[in-house]
Order: sequence, then C-alpha cells, then structure tokens
Amino acid sequence: MSGTVIPGTPIAVDFWSVRRAGGARLFFLSHMHSDHTVGLSSTWSRPLYCSPLTARLLHRRLQVPTRWIRPLEVGQSHALGEEVTVTLLDSNHCPGSVMFLFEGAFGTILYTGDFRYTSTMRGEPALRGRRVDRLYLDNTHCHPHRPLPSRQHATRQAAHVIRAHPRHQVVIGVYSLGKETLLVDLAVEFSTWVVVSPWRLEQMRLLELPDVFTAEEGAGWIRAVDVTEIRWDTLVSWNMLHPTIAILPTGRPVKVTHPNIHPIPYSDHSSFSELCEFVKWLKPCSVIPIVRGGMCQAYFQKYLSSAPQALPDLKIPKSVQESVQQQSKRKGQEPLCLLKRAAWHSVPRGVVYESPEKYTEKSEASTGVKVPQQNYCESAFCSKEGCACHTGREKGKEELSGEQPGVALAASTVSQALVSDEHFPTRFAEQYLLTPLNVLKQSSSQKFDELIEDFFRRGEAL
Repeated sequence: MSGTVIPGTPIAVDFWSVRRAGGARLFFLSHMHSDHTVGLSSTWSRPLYCSPLTARLLHRRLQVPTRWIRPLEVGQSHALGEEVTVTLLDSNHCPGSVMFLFEGAFGTILYTGDFRYTSTMRGEPALRGRRVDRLYLDNTHCHPHRPLPSRQHATRQAAHVIRAHPRHQVVIGVYSLGKETLLVDLAVEFSTWVVVSPWRLEQMRLLELPDVFTAEEGAGWIRAVDVTEIRWDTLVSWNMLHPTIAILPTGRPVKVTHPNIHPIPYSDHSSFSELCEFVKWLKPCSVIPIVRGGMCQAYFQKYLSSAPQALPDLKIPKSVQESVQQQSKRKGQEPLCLLKRAAWHSVPRGVVYESPEKYTEKSEASTGVKVPQQNYCESAFCSKEGCACHTGREKGKEELSGEQPGVALAASTVSQALVSDEHFPTRFAEQYLLTPLNVLKQSSSQKFDELIEDFFRRGEAL
C-alpha cells in the first residue's frame, strides 16, 4: 500500500486504515490508482480531501458516499481548521492526480504522491522560492542506471513500431486509469478510433477527453485493453484471427513472452535525472521516499538546504495565547509568536529523567542512604553561595566521580523530587521535560497555565 501517516501532523495521505492511522484526522487521496486506495470503500465515513476530478471517479468507482468527499480546487490554498493549510498541485501522473503542499506549525511539507516532473513545475507560484522542510518524494524510478525518455519521445517510439507493422492491428495494454494522453496522441497521429470497453468509454467521457474513443468493435484498428491481457496466450489467439502486435507502455523492466509484444519506456513516474533536477531546484531540508524499501536519500544529499528544519508543533493552552496577546497589545507590540518562542526555549539540554517514583524506595533500601530534607531555591536564577541547590550540585559531582554509584543515583533522584510547588522552575518551557512526573502531578491545570504565562512574561522582559 502506497500511503503515509505524516509524523508530527494530523495528516494521512493515501492511508485508509483508521485503526492504524494513530492521531491522523485529515485524510487525503492523491489519485485513483488501486494501490493508493487499498482499504477505501463505500463504508468510509470520514471527510476525505482530493481534487474535483478524483472526487468524481471516487464516487463512481468505489461508491464512497458523496457526503464524505471534499473536493478542493487545484492551484488554490485551502485552510482546514486552524491547524493546516493545503495547496493542491497537478502532479502530471494521471487524470486528477495531485501533489499536496501542507503548511502549519509543523513547517512546510510537500507530498508529491506519484508524479512525473516537468520543468513547467518551476513556474508554479506555490513552489517558487518556497522553503520546504520535508519532501515526500515519489522514488519509483530512483535508480541511476535506469534511464527513461520523456513521454513525448516514448510516444514517437510507439508510433515507429506501429509504422513498422502496417498490416497489423494494434493492442495497447493500459491500467484502468492512466496513459490516456498516449492513446489520444496515437489516434490523432494515425487518424483512427481507439476501441475500448463500454465502462472505459464512460470513464473517458467523465474525464472529458477528446472524442477519439469508441466501444464499437471494428470501428478502429487500435484497441486499448487491460495490461493483464498482454501475455503469450492472448497474442496467440489474436494472431489466429488477424496479424496483431501489442504495445506495453511501462517504465519498469518486463519479460517479453511473445515476439509481437513490444515494451515502450513510457512512464508516468519521474526518471532518476528528473528527480535530481527537481530536488536540486526545490532544495528541501530533507527527502523522505514514499515507496517503502527505497534508499534514495544519498543521491540527493548534495542538493538539500542547510537551513534547520522547523520544530514540531508545541501545544500552547488557548488561555495562555489569549493572555499573552492581550499583554502585547497593552504594551503596543505586535502579538508574540508563541510557537516559535516556545520551540526555542523548550529544547532539552541534558538528560531527560524518568519518574523517580519507581527508583526512590529501591535506592534508599539498597543503599541505606537517606537524603535530608532541604529548602531549594529557584535554581535557574540562584546566585547565592552555599545555597542548597549549589551544595547539591557539588555533592553530586563528588559522588559521581567516586565509587558509590548507588548513592549518587539516590541523591540525584530524590533531590529532583524535592522541588516544591511554590518553587517550580521558572524557565518553564526548558525545564518542563526535566521535571519528574510526581512533581507535575501536584500542579493543577490552573497552576500549569499560570506557570506558562509567567514564563512568557519573563521572556518579554529579556
């Protein structure tokens, strides 16, 4: 299954197992190929975002209820609540296929889905000059020793094969969606109808393609069939009725089982050189392959931006946001960027301790050491010589350098547990991750909000 739940976001793309989707709440469909719709059916009951053309195909082919389908116009930015803004971009893969440009407190993420890069994508306003923190890249053909021609060149190759067999009928193997442009180009080139099945003809009309398709047998000498029909036994039976060649447009290596089967390197996925050109132009901070098992990051390392990636979203209580904004307005300042400031101060610098609750009793019992109760000051701002917090630090250093590791563990563990409610660390966003769980449990939600407000007030004074 080609799907992803994007870490640090509420976003899932082409991923339809709700049970395994974790905290994902926003579901996106890049296009209607079957390997991207595994698990999606008429029983789906959550909002689903896609392009308008994919929305029509989705309801027709999988009977997903229209009340859950949310078509979004391509080329426009759409705000989905207060968390995510998404812009849909044409991915040049198949009818209705799109890339997703996500923006939010998590940074900027471009998810290409299946795509075929062209230089015209550089003119896309949403991508020009855009800093991209994470690029989820279609790495289907990410192999330096597997070159692919452009689709225009591959179309000319197909036309050359057809001209070399002027007395043969032509059968072209395609998937249920995709390669329509190839069929249209060949129909125009040779002035013939392309014969398709009735259900495919209905789909061609839904896609609003040029009128070169028909379901009438014998109306044209080019036929489009499902790719699975291109095999040895069907070629034998077709040639018993009339000389027939088969064209198999694919970028993947195939084993030819009949001399009248002609693979053509026509692909709807980007070639390796196109991927390099795209990444070099975009200069993302990181590249993440969409196809599992593909290790293509090394090829693009030299093209990545050296700018640091955006930090994950930090959930700031709404009451704190409103309070700080009001304070900023009273001071005649612009509202503070809470997320940036909190992210800057919240990076832990040291060891993140587990809760001492499960260690304290065992440590005291095994070592026989009892740490005396002491009063601790606000250590982040304390400069008093001889204060208990300084004494504790020096003592900890001595014990760690000695031969009593059990004593050091007990002393350091209990000393953290003795931080009182009244003397909670004031560099809150930085100290929070280092504070034992039993101390945090003592603070009510109201106290929690007050501490964060106090942190931001101190930050303004700096």
